[in-house]
Amino acid sequence: MTLPPETVPAAGQWDAAVAAVRALGGDAEIQLVCHVSPDGDALGSMLGFGLGLRRLGYTRVRATFPGKFTVPTPYAELPGVDLLVPEADAYPAPALVLVFDVAGESRLGGLAARVAAAPVSVVLDHHASNTGFGTIRLVDPRAAATSVLAEQFVARLGVPLDAEIAECFYVALATDTGSFKFDMTTVAVHELAARLIATGLRPGDISRRIFDSRPFGAMKLTGEVLGRAVLEPAAAGGRGLVWTYATLADLARHDQPPYVLDTLIDPVRSVAEADVSVLVRQVAEREWAVSLRSKGAVDVSRLAVSQGGGGHRLAAGFTGFGEPRDVVDIVRRLLDDFLN
Repeated sequence: MTLPPETVPAAGQWDAAVAAVRALGGDAEIQLVCHVSPDGDALGSMLGFGLGLRRLGYTRVRATFPGKFTVPTPYAELPGVDLLVPEADAYPAPALVLVFDVAGESRLGGLAARVAAAPVSVVLDHHASNTGFGTIRLVDPRAAATSVLAEQFVARLGVPLDAEIAECFYVALATDTGSFKFDMTTVAVHELAARLIATGLRPGDISRRIFDSRPFGAMKLTGEVLGRAVLEPAAAGGRGLVWTYATLADLARHDQPPYVLDTLIDPVRSVAEADVSVLVRQVAEREWAVSLRSKGAVDVSRLAVSQGGGGHRLAAGFTGFGEPRDVVDIVRRLLDDFLN
């Protein structure tokens, strides 16, 4: 994929971002923001950078995300989690806002207005579908995770890596690369991981906490949702489509929070007979979060963007409405349109 020059941070953008931070006094109010229902990259990038600001002597740093203030259990022990506040407690008029892992304002909910009103906003993101919002944009779709940009930023600010900052960035990098197995895992990604581990991290402990620890109810829920999966070998131009869905009633029946569904797309995408996989997760009555994955034959970000969403060529998402089959019907139709 050839990237338009404006999607890759230029030296001037990096300089402007560094200057925006260094222009502030130590008691300036700095607000960090990531997307709704934050994942490992969003939280890890944001908290790691927040700790970097603390190392520089900034004492009034807060981090938040839109919606219900619930930190997914796997990330509840991340260093810097004490920076997190509910959306209502975000600084009302911060001197600087930094946005992490957000492709478009729609993922910011009520915080979008706060970002737009800030005198300076710096956006760090790695989604090709980024809408170009913010005062200063550090957007690089070549980056495997937003943490790659966050680590570069703290380095340009002269903050040395320590074990706490490194743990945040490592969790972010590991989650968004699927434990270093997705296509964006490059030599540079492994070199960054090595630098992070060299601070004293224990990757095995982190992996067990983030990837290999699930409540029994979550395991039962996963089995139920996977059990209703549907394979359509003729869909996606004969490349194959597999899909399933999970409802709020499923979560309630197994007494599980919504975040346990975040990684459920991974076993769905492993189906050998399908290039495209879809997980439809209910978020409200007749409203669904749609996760799309491709093994390479289909650009699912194009589909997601057409529905107001975004993402990468092989991993994207959007918000759908109606019933699960209605949502999948739209996906199936768009796949046919794009592939014909």
